[in-house]
Amino acid sequence: MKSLDAKLAEIRSNPRSRAFILADAKDADMAFGVRAPGPRSYLARRGSRPAQFSPEVWSRDEFGYRNLPEFLDVIREIVHQSRVDIMLMSAYVNEQLSIKEGLFRDSAVTPAARANDTTDVWAVRHGCYTREPSQPFRSASIDQIQCGQVECDRSTNESPGANLGLYSVTFVNELEQDREALLWYKGFREEAERKKFRHFLEIFDPNVSSGIPSEKLGEFINDNILRTLAGVPEAGRPDFLKIVYHGPRAMEELAQYDPNLVVGILGGSAGTTYDAFRLIHDAQKYGARVALFGRKINNAEHQLAFIEMLRLITDGKVGPEEAVRAYHAILQSKGIKPVRPLDDDLKLTDQAMSYDGSAARRANVEVRNNPVASSRVAKPSAPAAAGTAESKGLATVPATALGRSNPQPPSALETDAWPIQPGGKPDFAKMSSVQRQAYDAWRLKRRFG
Repeated sequence: MKSLDAKLAEIRSNPRSRAFILADAKDADMAFGVRAPGPRSYLARRGSRPAQFSPEVWSRDEFGYRNLPEFLDVIREIVHQSRVDIMLMSAYVNEQLSIKEGLFRDSAVTPAARANDTTDVWAVRHGCYTREPSQPFRSASIDQIQCGQVECDRSTNESPGANLGLYSVTFVNELEQDREALLWYKGFREEAERKKFRHFLEIFDPNVSSGIPSEKLGEFINDNILRTLAGVPEAGRPDFLKIVYHGPRAMEELAQYDPNLVVGILGGSAGTTYDAFRLIHDAQKYGARVALFGRKINNAEHQLAFIEMLRLITDGKVGPEEAVRAYHAILQSKGIKPVRPLDDDLKLTDQAMSYDGSAARRANVEVRNNPVASSRVAKPSAPAAAGTAESKGLATVPATALGRSNPQPPSALETDAWPIQPGGKPDFAKMSSVQRQAYDAWRLKRRFG
């Protein structure tokens, strides 16, 4: 069974479950074009793939973006890591990895494809499309997602491609625009039901001025979601939602309405690492059970480590600030220069929520008097022996503990960083926050070294 199906079943049967669905949205090639694969500062272990650059024009380093083969390598590594539940791709990438390669055949990760590409995601360079009211559009058909051609063989229920799609609707508070969008969604739902194709529903905030105050957008979106789905029987309803996080009140209002409606959040623009970690923490706290992060993962300095931190947060093992510090410790141990210094990466900013980042509530405005930005890791309650990792803090845990590539047990030097039981196992009950960070950093570094 795929982890997605197991978690959806658990969430619906047990409202108190901590099960959380994490998706990596690697479908940006249906929006951004050349920039979609993200910066080449992070590559999979396979490294560079061939590319042609004329030296008198520019170099590969000056260009700066991954090419598609390098992008596919990153996706393969994330799927093999098995810490996400869903890998969302374009129809073309889905064909390459799901249909032709069989990447997901023996994986717990569920492949998914973007099933429509409304005009508000047409974020091409120098284009103006995202500034116009969103118009419905679909590049790929359901059959093309399921089997890579216009018409699938329906003699069996099996399909070599993805059988889960993202369908996106953008309400702009204009009658004809919103009615047209819903008519397209109705047609898609009916086709999906006939072809036994599952979907999840993404609702974007208006991509143009809607006349609705920003503090009321959550109410506008919530009512539109519930009104839209009230006319849809169970066979045609989405598996879950993907929406902008509008804060605790709006999230709780929607999440409590119907226990069968699983609510998820989208990540928005890249922002700081703390933005991402705090967003997923707060959304889960107030009722979200799914998160789909695209640019926040794709622009990370080390994507596997970033995903691992997201999972540790949703599992309740670390808080957002601890995760930022542990993530920076990982980067330091691997010799990766972070995009921002630690203090700057601990700042909370207000993120743009349109697809191209232009329609912000207050894009990238630093929150004033943010206590996290100036805080430091708490001191242990008792003085630590000089020279131990506890006395020095997380960033000075021995390099061998943070950077080892093969998973050997910790050495005596390393276990100075946290208390252990007589049998050699870590004693979590006696760990301070610093010691827990040191242990998590050691464990993570074994995996990523």
